[in-house]
Order: sequence, then structure tokens, then C-alpha cells
Amino acid sequence: MALDTADYWGKGSASACEEGKSVTVFPYLKSSRILFLQETSREAALRALVGSIKLDAILPPGEKFLKALIERERLVSTGIGMGVAIPHAKMEEFSDFFIAIGIQKKRGIAWKAIDRSPVRFIFLIGGPDQRQTEYLQILSKLTGAIKQESVRKGMLQSQTPEEVLCLFRSF
Repeated sequence: MALDTADYWGKGSASACEEGKSVTVFPYLKSSRILFLQETSREAALRALVGSIKLDAILPPGEKFLKALIERERLVSTGIGMGVAIPHAKMEEFSDFFIAIGIQKKRGIAWKAIDRSPVRFIFLIGGPDQRQTEYLQILSKLTGAIKQESVRKGMLQSQTPEEVLCLFRSF
């Protein structure tokens, strides 16, 4: 399976879960869904990331998804510390999972994170409501990658979405 083609990026597959294989994060990523954000508010950043997903035409209920993300943030912040937030929502309208990444290099975004530090890395996850096990596997792999300081530093040093993708190739 060739992982280095642009056609492959972003085509996650439920088959790995169904066959009992380990889920990886990389197939759920796509360069068009990696943004270097200028936005300085949580809602504006979420809106920009949802906009990047709409461009891929995989987000039929765009406003509904954005509202679900904002409502989720009102209940409890998805800021997990280390400058990272993982907003997420699952909806029955989605046929597969996807991840969008936002990087705010300047000063970060006030997110009400657990450690109260500004968020510089946003990993937005969306997917089908009925596939909880796969979601948890994706979240586990993603947090494993994020915990590595080298990955976070690499993201800040990246100049292109493709450089960010390379950081996640082995996850």
C-alpha cells in the first residue's frame, strides 16, 4: 500500500478495525485539512477547521457539525494541556472518520484547557456516531503522537501541511 500519494491521504478505513488490525492516524489526515491558523478565538479556529473539511465535500451537515463542536466545548473544554485541544463530534451522517489540524504558531488561543495554557495545536476529529471503538483507537494513537515533544516542536517548525503530514506518517 503506497502511503506517499496525495490520493491516499485522508482516506481512513474502517476495515482495519473490522479485521482486528491496529488503527493508525495517518490515513485520516489530508494536507488540505492542515491549517496554519491566524485565528485568535476558539470559535473562529473551529470555524476555519470545519471550513477546510467542507472543501473536501465530506461534511454534509457543516453547520450542524460546527454547532455540535461548540456545544461540546461549552460542556467541557477539549483542551488537554501541552498546548493541545482535541475537539470532536460524532454524527450519524458521517460514513468515516477524519481529522483536521490547526496550528497557531504565534501566541496560542484561549481554550480553557486543563493546564490553563493557550492552545497552539488543534486536532479536530469527526466521524460516525456508531463506531465508538474505532474512535477510541484513533484518539489513543493521536494522543500518543501528541505527547511526544518532538512532534509538537516539529509542528511549530513546519512551513507546509506536507511537513506536518510527515510527522504523523508513523502513527
